[in-house]
Amino acid sequence: MKLQDFILIALSSVGLISVAKALIKFFRWVWVMFFRPPKNLKEYGSWAVITGSTDGIGKALAFELAMKGINLVLVGRSPSKLEATSNEIREKYGENVGIKMIVTDFVKFSGEEISKTIEEGITGLDVGILINNAGMAYSGSMFFHEVDLDLMESLVKVNMDAATWVTRGVLPCMLKKKRGAIVNIGSGSSMAVSSFPLSTVYAASKAYLAMFSRCISLEYKQHGLDIQCQAPLFVATKMLRGFNTSSVFIPSSEMYSKASIRFIGYEPLCTPYWLHSVQWFMVQRVPDALMDRYMLQFFLKMRERRLKKSKLSNVKQ
Repeated sequence: MKLQDFILIALSSVGLISVAKALIKFFRWVWVMFFRPPKNLKEYGSWAVITGSTDGIGKALAFELAMKGINLVLVGRSPSKLEATSNEIREKYGENVGIKMIVTDFVKFSGEEISKTIEEGITGLDVGILINNAGMAYSGSMFFHEVDLDLMESLVKVNMDAATWVTRGVLPCMLKKKRGAIVNIGSGSSMAVSSFPLSTVYAASKAYLAMFSRCISLEYKQHGLDIQCQAPLFVATKMLRGFNTSSVFIPSSEMYSKASIRFIGYEPLCTPYWLHSVQWFMVQRVPDALMDRYMLQFFLKMRERRLKKSKLSNVKQ
């Protein structure tokens, strides 16, 4: 065999292998997103604990779990909002779904107090699922030095400390029966594909959730616990100022929650909504320097719009 023929065959083989790998990845993605059956969540336990359960994704997830006949422990800081959410769920699903409320303020309470409150609140319950959804974001794009000190402290407490201490409060219950699922709702910023300027503390706190989830997933997989961090991109919620209207790439809380439920118990780090996954695929093909430049300009424009609105508001007053 001539050298040229050998090189041609080798190159063709490499090309075929590359194409085959790409096709396998694509068909696996299609399977995961559209055809993989969701896990039977009742096998984890008859109760689910949800933080940040009175608005947005947390509330939508509460309704999804209630529809599946799973009892709910709703965690929040506002008794009136918890009561309102509880009444809405009961009106839709009747008395078939048990509901318990735990009032706690993640900003004001210490970590130990949060953990103790949760542990005492779920005593005697067959808790199989924990969803750490409570979160805070900036009121608008800001440079790091512009972030109010109280807001900065609240972001760290709600986005990082709360999930850590609530998990600490629920873990003993799950370890005792050797089964359970923990879902930490992170953010696309935690995927570390590109930077998130002018949202630094928020992005960094969500990145903590991704690493926290990955580590404890390895620690407790052998004990029957499935732990993951879900990293959605934009979802139309009150927290997402300027993007709180659903569109093709920005699902409503209800749309996202349906996708979220299907992923519980699977990958340690995932992006459940299929169009978010498509967005990530495209972002990963863009050079880092170009993506960083785009993200900086994007958030700078958001900051300019916020400042203009603020000036107009002050003039009217």
